[in-house]
Formats: sequence, C-alpha cells, structure tokens
Amino acid sequence: MISLTGLTGSSVPILRHVLLVLVAIILSMAAGLLCRKIFVPLITKLTARTEARWDDILFNERVLVSACHIVPAIVIWQLLPWVFYQFPTVRELLGRATAIYIVVMSVRTVFVFINAIKELEGDRRTSTQQYIFSFLSVLRVLMVFIAVIIVVAIIINRNPVTLFAGLGATSAILMLIFQDTIKGLVAGIRLTSNEMLHKGDWITVPKAGADGIVEDMSLTTVKIRNFDNTIVTVTPQTLVDDSFQNWKGMQESGGRRVRRSVYFDFRSIRKVVRDEKETVNLTLFRQHIEQYLQASDLVNHEMTCMVRQGEPTQSGLPVEFYFFLKEKEWVAYEHQVADFMEYVYATAPEYGLTIFQQFPKQ
Repeated sequence: MISLTGLTGSSVPILRHVLLVLVAIILSMAAGLLCRKIFVPLITKLTARTEARWDDILFNERVLVSACHIVPAIVIWQLLPWVFYQFPTVRELLGRATAIYIVVMSVRTVFVFINAIKELEGDRRTSTQQYIFSFLSVLRVLMVFIAVIIVVAIIINRNPVTLFAGLGATSAILMLIFQDTIKGLVAGIRLTSNEMLHKGDWITVPKAGADGIVEDMSLTTVKIRNFDNTIVTVTPQTLVDDSFQNWKGMQESGGRRVRRSVYFDFRSIRKVVRDEKETVNLTLFRQHIEQYLQASDLVNHEMTCMVRQGEPTQSGLPVEFYFFLKEKEWVAYEHQVADFMEYVYATAPEYGLTIFQQFPKQ
C-alpha cells in the first residue's frame, strides 16, 4: 500500500511506523470512548434498576470513568510490540512508560473506589464500619507503597518481587516513616473496640480546645467541628493517651442533667410561722422548688430530682438544684434551664431569702 504512494528507500519504514502509531492511537482512543459512552451508561442504568443502594455508590460514574482511563493504555501496551517491532529500544522505553501509567491509574481507581465506599455510611459510624474504614486507610497506604515499588522496578527493569525481598533490611526505616500510621491504627482500634468514639459523637477534649461533633475519623486524625463551626483535628493517639468527654451516653439517655447552685446570705435564713408552726424559710423554699420540678412536664421524673444544701462557704450557703430535663438539644435546653433559674431568683425573695452577691470595691 505504501508503494502505491510512490515512496521508496528509507522513507518507507518511517511512514510505516507513523501510520502504525496513528492506528494505535486511534484504536486506544476508540477503546476509551467505547468505555465512557457505552459501558459506563450501561452499568449505571443496570445499577439504577436495582433496589440496593450500595451498587449505585460503589459503581458510580466517577469510579467507572476512572477505570476507563486505564483501557487506552492497555491497548497501547498490547500494540507496542507490533508498532515498534524494528525499534526495540523505543518499544522498551514506551512500554515502561505505559506500564507506569497503568500502575498509577490503577491506584487512582482504587482510591476513587475507597472514597465511594465511605459514602455508604450514615450520620453515625458503627464499630464495624470504623474497622472497615481503618482497614481501607491502611489499604491506601499499602497501595501507594506497592505502587512505588512497582514503578521503581519498572524504571530499573528489575523484578518487583526481588525489591520486596530486599526490604527486610530497611524495615526499621519503614517503621519510622509509617510510625504515625501504625500508632493511629492501633489507637483507632482501641477507640472503636471499646466503644469509646464513633463518627457523629459529641465529644469534649479540653486539652485541644475541642467541643463539638466528630465529623471524620482516619488513621492519623479525628476531625471535630466545634459548635462555633471551627474545625479541630486531634490524633487518635491523643484521645487514647489523654482524657476526653463523650456525651453519647447523655444523648441516648432519657434526659440531660441540670446542676446549678445559688448562694444565699446566712442573715436571711430565719424561722417563720406557717400554719401555726415554726418553720425555716429555706426549708419551705426547698420544698416549693422540688414540688415545682415534680409538677413540670419538662423534667424527667424517672431520674434523680432534688434540691439540696451544700457545704457552707464564705460566700453564703449554697443550695443546689439537681434534676434532668427531657430536652437535650443545646439551644432549647439552655432556654429551659434559664427559665427555671429565673423562676428561682424571682421566688427566693417571697420566702425572705437574699441571694448572696459580692459588690465590687469602689
């Protein structure tokens, strides 16, 4: 066919290879286009027809398109021996470059697939899910590590197995490099196996200035969104080594605790005559507040509810109000507590009691 064009001599092999390269490029582009325009929509339609949600997420368009990027490289890799059969050096170099591209895109596809798996979780993450996500995080690190070894083996034209076998001498260095990952994995397993922490929990970490909802947990970080919308990240190892407060028990219980104290001036505590009996005004006040709490529909009466005295102090006699509100949402809870305390402040003078307050020095 080339002879029909009138070309002869050394230009014939050059034209032949140019045409073969063009054919290889066209075939690879056609293979990629076929995957994106036919197979991706076909698989998407098949998964959409099922009632299950997992296949829609695991085989979403991002995963499928990322996998389609590998197909043209595979076509090129298979055609290289036919295209550059007269140029072994060029064939070898292009073959290595194509193999490296296939390795990199394969790892990228695995990462996209792992990210798709994370979409299967809900607002809260169970222990089983956390184990799976911890394993997936380790898998990501291993995939990168293996990919680097394979790429190096391709570049230096060595068997990857030989390189893996030679890593025993450098295991100490690898342990040093991945020490945070290893510690994070161990700490994450301790947190989840002991039901200490899950995604969606409300936790307080005083040392880190964190007070909010756990948004994400990985091998190296726990992301916490504070109630002022600031983000605090701490390591799982920090949570294991130091103390933190998890409000999950309160959220799942029947009420949220209220524990407030008011200090009364000792000079205002006196006997009064009530129903022809001498009674202490503070006693009547405590009984009235307890009856008020018992009559309130906002209080969980199945949990502790009492008004008690504390140890006398120089600032007066503390009276503590201890009960549980049914409301646990923060804003509504604070409003109900404020309403109750305002009632206490307004009622105390009716019993002749004076709330202690220290005036600033003039």
